[in-house]
Amino acid sequence: MSDFRVGTGFDAHAFADGVPLVLGGVAIASERGLAGHSDGDVIAHALIDALLGAAGLDDIGAMFPSDDPQWEGASSLDLLARAYDRIRELGFSLVNADVVLIGEQPRLAPYRLQMRAALAGALGVEEQQLAVRATTTDGLGFTGRGEGLAAQAVALVRAARSPLADR
Repeated sequence: MSDFRVGTGFDAHAFADGVPLVLGGVAIASERGLAGHSDGDVIAHALIDALLGAAGLDDIGAMFPSDDPQWEGASSLDLLARAYDRIRELGFSLVNADVVLIGEQPRLAPYRLQMRAALAGALGVEEQQLAVRATTTDGLGFTGRGEGLAAQAVALVRAARSPLADR
């Protein structure tokens, strides 16, 4: 018997001068990047939390604490791969995931396919299992004012066997 589980994730970071902008594992040409302990990739971070939640695990901060120097400047694709390895160890596999970037800039269209490929590569899954999209807030809130970016994600995973079978 298979067991399906869903998880959601959200992340937000402020823009910062002097750091590269990385979204969905892709370097984006920009004068400002996102402040964060790792590379600040809100797309990857939201996806990590969605996957961890679907597997019933703690959040990204518990797995990769921001006060742990080993994660400072870490590639979020590496964090994504590590989180998904843990999820697979528990017997789960990704069915599909959907990630939405929230912000006025940058425009995502020129990078969307690269992001799908980078995220799928980190997970070792087919690109068709991932959707990467974007929306604006029509000038409202911190993303609308250009102060930062946010992302939300949902992930559906399947267990090889029902986790309830062991109870």
